[in-house]
Amino acid sequence: MALIVQKYGGSSVKDPAHIKNVARRIVRTKRKKNKVVVVVSALGDTTDILLDLAEQITHDPSNREMDMLLSTGEQVSVSLLTMAIHELGERAVSFTGYQVGIVTDTSHTNARIVDVNTKKLSNALKKNSIVIVAGFQGKTIDEEITTLGRGGSDLTAVALAAALKAKRCEIYTDVDGVFTTDPRIEKQAQKIDTLSYEEMLELASLGAQIMQSRSIEVADKYNVPIYVCNSKNEKPGTLITREVKKMEKVLVRGIALNRNEAKITVFGVPDRPGIAATIFKILAERNINVDMIIQNKTVSNRTDISFTIMKSELRKALPIVKKAAHKVKAKNILIDENIAKLSVVGIGMRSHTGVAFKLFSALAEKKINIDMISTSEIKISCIIASKKARQAVQAIHKKFNLNKKNKD
Repeated sequence: MALIVQKYGGSSVKDPAHIKNVARRIVRTKRKKNKVVVVVSALGDTTDILLDLAEQITHDPSNREMDMLLSTGEQVSVSLLTMAIHELGERAVSFTGYQVGIVTDTSHTNARIVDVNTKKLSNALKKNSIVIVAGFQGKTIDEEITTLGRGGSDLTAVALAAALKAKRCEIYTDVDGVFTTDPRIEKQAQKIDTLSYEEMLELASLGAQIMQSRSIEVADKYNVPIYVCNSKNEKPGTLITREVKKMEKVLVRGIALNRNEAKITVFGVPDRPGIAATIFKILAERNINVDMIIQNKTVSNRTDISFTIMKSELRKALPIVKKAAHKVKAKNILIDENIAKLSVVGIGMRSHTGVAFKLFSALAEKKINIDMISTSEIKISCIIASKKARQAVQAIHKKFNLNKKNKD
């Protein structure tokens, strides 16, 4: 008898009809002689609604109270889904994240899992019950409620699969799997049959919104096979697993696009050791994550430093950057919110040359300028004007022949 962990996102349980559909899928899995643990997100747009309510009360809520608020969404979905399973004649029991023993650190709104106590969960499985767990949440050792950040239900599911040594972790969403790029941007985007953890981690961290990047890190660490598929049909999905040799045959696996970053440029920074450290130390002390960085030296013993951060952190970062710029006697700062980060990813880059040339050629042919570039062993990222993003994705997708189905 195999143990399977399933996760259903908010779009899969957005209303009673969808909840009943999910319940039938879960029961079918159970009746195939499997033990089943299910992780559920909040219904539909519930989290966004709760965030909006908080914004109407205050522009600066405490992180602890935000966790108290946002953790309620999943409690609704697990109870309703459990009721739907009962209606189908199967045993099921629901738990919140903290009831089921998910212990985290104290970083409210973006906590990290430090331990999973599976005793209560295992006891329920021994009673032949389907276990329904609220995703996205846990508790500290001091019994404080925490949440795991956007997409945290993915992390809950993978962490439980690892702790329980599940056969696999199935991630159900509203798309058929992971595609070469966003099908809403490029109609010829192709579903990818198999991805390595490393490729999926890059795609997730670079803007592909299929899975939370931290969940992929945990899956890689504990070798948890992940299967991403559609909750509304039976089409084959995408398997995310350890790298195998044949994966290297494909030069580029996918293209990620992130429109949620802003670029900050500090002009006229004195060109001497320690200045950049001063600027980024102040940002680090306020827990503002910096993504891409570029420094341009001028002829006047001064330099310009550009870096990108998430747009959501811009309001918090701007006064900090102004303070840092004043401290180092910089001349000026400039904010650009109209940017997009476009990235190509593939483990085939390790053993093939010419990826950068093809990428830059595709952009040049469309007269798309590049503001910033960063690379790693299996990805290249460029900052371009947001208004050119769709055209850029389509051009690169065609340049690398991603509109043709690759056989893994």
